[in-house]
Amino acid sequence: MSSLENMRIFMRAVETGSFSAAGRMLRLSPSVVSYRIQLLEDHLNCRLLTRTTRSMSLTDAGRVFFERCVEVVEAVERAEASVAQSGSANPPGTLRVTAPLGLGRRVIAPMLARYRAVQPQTDLRLRLSDHLLDLVQEGVDIAVRMARLEDSSFTLRKIAEVRRILCAAPAYLEARGRPETPQDLAKHDCLLLRFPGSQQFRWTLEYRHEAITIPVSGPFDVDDGDVLTQWAVDGLGIVLKPLFEVAEHIAAERLVEVLSEAPPQPVTLGLLYPTRRMLPPRAKSFIDLAVDELRRHLTAKLALAKPPVAAPVSEPV
Repeated sequence: MSSLENMRIFMRAVETGSFSAAGRMLRLSPSVVSYRIQLLEDHLNCRLLTRTTRSMSLTDAGRVFFERCVEVVEAVERAEASVAQSGSANPPGTLRVTAPLGLGRRVIAPMLARYRAVQPQTDLRLRLSDHLLDLVQEGVDIAVRMARLEDSSFTLRKIAEVRRILCAAPAYLEARGRPETPQDLAKHDCLLLRFPGSQQFRWTLEYRHEAITIPVSGPFDVDDGDVLTQWAVDGLGIVLKPLFEVAEHIAAERLVEVLSEAPPQPVTLGLLYPTRRMLPPRAKSFIDLAVDELRRHLTAKLALAKPPVAAPVSEPV
């Protein structure tokens, strides 16, 4: 077992704050993480971490060593990247990616053949879920996210601010009437994206120049956004969706926007990945390809919207 690999394990333990979290990311047991760090400490003849049953912290020596580890690992990654870019080598590895169900099915999964053509020795583990997974606990390298993203220790490659709307089938509105104010939603069947920790039982709308949060409910909820869309088309209630996901239904008048004067707050579409100065070639090529594919998908879908919506603008890395 190499000292470089032990250094990487040590770095991941420091970054995640625990042996358990580091082990989940590295597909190692906490005992193996602890053992590999102990090997480092034995080799250096000093303690790098102070451990208790509840916490872990760097010693003074550990802090200095961590900074040097970052320099060493980044230097190795730069060397690997320069070799890979020269075309003389393509280091094998695994990339773990998560994406929302809809975008994952329609954009990310179909692009994998093109990704493998660029990175033929990379194995890809794709996990599709409309849940916002804990990237550290799940050991995710890159996450396609569509959410109101808060500041985090991850780097965001922003693709676009995504407009969302409330909409329903004409048959539903004929039977139940149109909501005239946000408060009217309490009298309607709202179709909800629900899973443990979901906040979808409250919708935040921009109304009269302020954000208001409205409790909503209905007889149907599900953890798959595509099912929500189909339920709305079937006339089962009002749904909150990104415009690009329902643009075809709006254009065909299978769905109609409601409460256009009180739109839901927009969300950010982008890619999240660990903050590092030097991305491995496999990660960089995936990010570049995914950004291009997602931007093309949004542009094509929004072209169907009435009135036309501006295409997403490219953002710097």
